[in-house]
Amino acid sequence: MNRILKSYFYWTYPRGSFHYDVMVSLILLFIFVTPHLWNYGDKPSLAAGPRHPIQVVGDGRHGVIVSVLAEDVQIAPDASNSAVKAALRHAIEPVTGDAVFVEHWETARDQDGNSVWKIWAHR
Repeated sequence: MNRILKSYFYWTYPRGSFHYDVMVSLILLFIFVTPHLWNYGDKPSLAAGPRHPIQVVGDGRHGVIVSVLAEDVQIAPDASNSAVKAALRHAIEPVTGDAVFVEHWETARDQDGNSVWKIWAHR
């Protein structure tokens, strides 16, 4: 039994043999059964998708610059900085995922003259 387990570990059986088929079957069983037994935490974002395209560009370091049309972000005129940050984070979640940190932001105009939020963020 020890010799068989050692052979399985070092994958010494030739292709097409019984033990080779057993090893491949165990690997396939692991791939297809474990997602139902363990939670890997790889769920899609529950946030609704954006109505307009979102532009994502690298900032040259470890973050991104995300451009979102202003009409896609719901922010009250008298909102605090933390409320603005939360609304912007919520607006970019469909593209960046929920594990993103908003560093800072500014308003700008795109090439069509639409008002956009430029958001600097990182994971």
